[in-house]
Amino acid sequence: MKARQAAPQPRSPERRRFFEVASRYGFTTAVVALTGGFLWSEPEVAYAAADESAKMKAAKFTMIFATEYKEDAYHFYPIMQTQFKANLESMSKGAVYVKLHPAGQLGVGGALAQKIQGGTIQGGSLSLSNFSPFAPVVDLINIPFWCGQNQQFANLVTSSAWNDEITPKVTAKGYKPMFYFNIDPRTVAVRKGFGKIVKTPADMKGMKMRVPSSKLLQQFYRMAGANPTVVAWGETPTALKQGVADGLDPSIGALYAFGFIDIIEAITMVESVPDAQMFAANQRWFASLPAALQKTFDEASAKTQAESFAQIAVARKNSIDALSKAGIKFYKPTAAEHKQWLDACGEPRPEWEPFKKELAGSVATFDKLKAAANTKGSITVAS
Repeated sequence: MKARQAAPQPRSPERRRFFEVASRYGFTTAVVALTGGFLWSEPEVAYAAADESAKMKAAKFTMIFATEYKEDAYHFYPIMQTQFKANLESMSKGAVYVKLHPAGQLGVGGALAQKIQGGTIQGGSLSLSNFSPFAPVVDLINIPFWCGQNQQFANLVTSSAWNDEITPKVTAKGYKPMFYFNIDPRTVAVRKGFGKIVKTPADMKGMKMRVPSSKLLQQFYRMAGANPTVVAWGETPTALKQGVADGLDPSIGALYAFGFIDIIEAITMVESVPDAQMFAANQRWFASLPAALQKTFDEASAKTQAESFAQIAVARKNSIDALSKAGIKFYKPTAAEHKQWLDACGEPRPEWEPFKKELAGSVATFDKLKAAANTKGSITVAS
């Protein structure tokens, strides 16, 4: 699988300045300078470099934390890596230093998941769909229309049911789930030249739908009438341009952040499944921390999780504004059209029962999780 494309880098001359600072002072300092707004101030950059060096030397533990996304992607894509760094360093009173490696520097997708699992790096951000081969149980979220809305997903992943049923199975694979978050619901986006907006499953008949490695997403689009095709993320733009694929399903923010603005012509907001991720740490590394620091680590993670959910609406608006200016059309199905989606491929259909039994252990356990998704939790997500 080819590397997942990183979000667009700062444009010249800002981009050149960013890499100049990175080469002289280190990538973490460049990240801090860019997000702090003082990239062009040599004295402030030098001070930040000294400060980062001092913090790293003073810390009892260093956490190398890697993502596929550039450091300021949160404006369009609510991944809060710099906020997590600030939260953990502050709340641990400097006991833990977080060394960020954004923009795919240390790998993407499965390669990144393997490094976290093996302890090569201490933590990172993982797409749940790409993570499902490592911990298949998380693929449950890709059964459509039971936790696709942001509030439902927030309710689910902060519930005792999720913590009791899902977390131990992820931990058993060598991962410490720091927290789960959502980019936004997945969409149905079609390439330029496709010629129509997808409003109902009938519009997907025969459509070549690019999907990630999730078996459940493949099943979903087969039930909707499409021909799902697994295409490596890095090959997806070319597949769309050449007509090998007609559409894809990332969230609105992902479509903008990963550069599909010149490739797609319409986006349908079906709210089927969450385009979800998690911040995960290596379980052995986390277990090596003193008990008090583990508690602080969990508190910093919870704070960042709340900040991630709060950023969704802001990031979505920024993405929609940018995509709309490029002429991309947006469509939200009517109530009657939404019912057609539910009838064709919704969670109650019998085709999903084997997956519920396989992944959740039983239909009863799945129903317990479904109830949690529809019970208001500690986080309120703006629509």
